[in-house]
Amino acid sequence: MHVCVLGAGIVGLATAWHLQREGHQVTVVDKATPGAGASGGNGAQLSYSYVQPLADPSIWRQLPKLLLAADSPLKLRPQLDPLQWRWGIEFLAACNPQTSRESTAALLALAASSRVAFEAMRADIAPDCDFSATGKLVLYQSTEAVEAARRQVALQHTMGSVQQVVSADECIALEPALAGYRERIAGAVHTPSECAADCLKVCLELERALRARGVRFVLGTEVRGFDERQGRVAALRTDGEPVEADAFVVALGTASHRIGRKLGTSVPVYPLKGYSITLDVDEAPGAAPRVSVTDSARKVVFARIGARLRIAGMAELVGHDAGIPPGRIETLVEATRAVFPQLERYDDLHPWTGMRPATPTGLPIIGHRPGTARNVVFNTGHGALGFTLAFGSAARVGDALNALTD
Repeated sequence: MHVCVLGAGIVGLATAWHLQREGHQVTVVDKATPGAGASGGNGAQLSYSYVQPLADPSIWRQLPKLLLAADSPLKLRPQLDPLQWRWGIEFLAACNPQTSRESTAALLALAASSRVAFEAMRADIAPDCDFSATGKLVLYQSTEAVEAARRQVALQHTMGSVQQVVSADECIALEPALAGYRERIAGAVHTPSECAADCLKVCLELERALRARGVRFVLGTEVRGFDERQGRVAALRTDGEPVEADAFVVALGTASHRIGRKLGTSVPVYPLKGYSITLDVDEAPGAAPRVSVTDSARKVVFARIGARLRIAGMAELVGHDAGIPPGRIETLVEATRAVFPQLERYDDLHPWTGMRPATPTGLPIIGHRPGTARNVVFNTGHGALGFTLAFGSAARVGDALNALTD
């Protein structure tokens, strides 16, 4: 088939790569350049074994502090937006043990297939993307948090994950750069198989490889609507020439809700705004981490990508406000100084913000949606796990499209 993929972030490009490999003719449409959205400055971690959804029962206990504290990593700015209110209510409804367990199981299965597909992509195009496989530590500051993490590890062990709870001293042995933070670590979860890479570089390398293989890119183009005939979309209407295709994949991140409405369905995706900075680091022993680190209390992640350190975090429900308040960047700087006090190079921070497309449960929306044309498939709503889940999601889209011809 000729498939039109709407979206040139990591999810859309992974989809285009998979479909082209399956023999389809592919056109990619986006109003921006590849990786310019939530993919560009994300946390860089490939968290295949640590996928606990944000919608977790512990949120109820944390909610007052998360919403009211000035330095809270979670921020809510109520909008006159029915989608925000509906998303928030559905999110809180999903913060129960059963939904969290079911979401975790589904995300782990998708992440496992995504790991295999990501490695297939690396073998296929050999991207220059600062890839590393040095494992991951998730730090906890209280005994209570460590015990909750231990229960989560036990749950994920039944689902195939290989992780272990380690002491503060074991953390330092695994990652010496954490020595200056020793007194704040009550324990951690170590996942030796986790990876990291520069998502933007992956996007650009995918674009390069796909163009060389005949994939057409229509960039700088806004989606205006769809021409439907006999229950199928025949063409995509843009602010340029229409794009005709046999099937269409909506992988537009937070814009998927708006596009879904044009197609006759409601897509429960809302932006969770996050921030990042990227530091150049020297090679002094014990200064910058090699292992990926997540500080669970601060909700900040640290990932080594080549000679740089990516620091990312926070989740704000503030609509589509793309501003970067200096205070949020300072919060990331303070977190970095606290966790890795030997780092000294803060002269160029490369501040960034992105809108993570999140569903209330944390499960992405992959496949056909009721009420839409038969030849339209969605691939959106991956939240903070877009990089991790992109290539497994692409394979599921391929299955959904193949079903159209059965």
